[in-house]
Amino acid sequence: MTAYLTRPDQPALAYRYRPGRGPTIVFLPGYRSDMEGEKATALDAWAGREGRAMLRLDYSGCGASEGAFEDFTLADWRDDVLAMIGAFAPAGPLILVGSSMGGWLALLVALALPGRVQAIVGIAAAPDFTDWGFSADVVELLRREGRIAEPSDYSDEPYVTTLGFWESGQANLLLDGEIAFDGPVRLLHGERDDTVPVSIALRLGRALRSGDVQTTLIKEGDHRLSRPGDIALLIATVARLMEP
Repeated sequence: MTAYLTRPDQPALAYRYRPGRGPTIVFLPGYRSDMEGEKATALDAWAGREGRAMLRLDYSGCGASEGAFEDFTLADWRDDVLAMIGAFAPAGPLILVGSSMGGWLALLVALALPGRVQAIVGIAAAPDFTDWGFSADVVELLRREGRIAEPSDYSDEPYVTTLGFWESGQANLLLDGEIAFDGPVRLLHGERDDTVPVSIALRLGRALRSGDVQTTLIKEGDHRLSRPGDIALLIATVARLMEP
């Protein structure tokens, strides 16, 4: 059952928390996505069968959480994740599983919580997409109009980007420097991902300070990586990372 974390003067955040043995798995959805996607729910069901602790959430303005989507930025959503972890997993190790933009957030959260994150799993992780994913013409339009709306391949709703979100992304770029995370990182990426190029996974692997980074290229895989075999691979990857 969906519950809400209420916060003074901030939107209430929808979440589902499953108590269990640690480390706590924290699932971070992608841009304009929510905690009820196939990957999140399948991983949660596995955690239930295994008696593992898991936390899912909807960012402010997303899914069942309060707020208007366009009012929030990458930094806001990072802070939402930190608030949730503080409320439900204030101590003990964490495994962060981030899908697309959630992979970027997982890195930012790990940097904000040194020593807490045992491992990271990125599913078509998209760090720095405000940089490599926007042409100069689009950036100029954003600066002029304050927002852009484009057709989405994944929803009937338009894909909206605000200038505030873009600026927040640009303030949190990671790929051109060393990412100071030393734990295991597993990057799952579809070879047919037409949203996040495979080259981004390779750049991320090089940027991470960790010496334990493995990138798995999935044949015929798309950006969603939600086929039964993709989800089975995700669960197996998380399962192998659960023990120190």
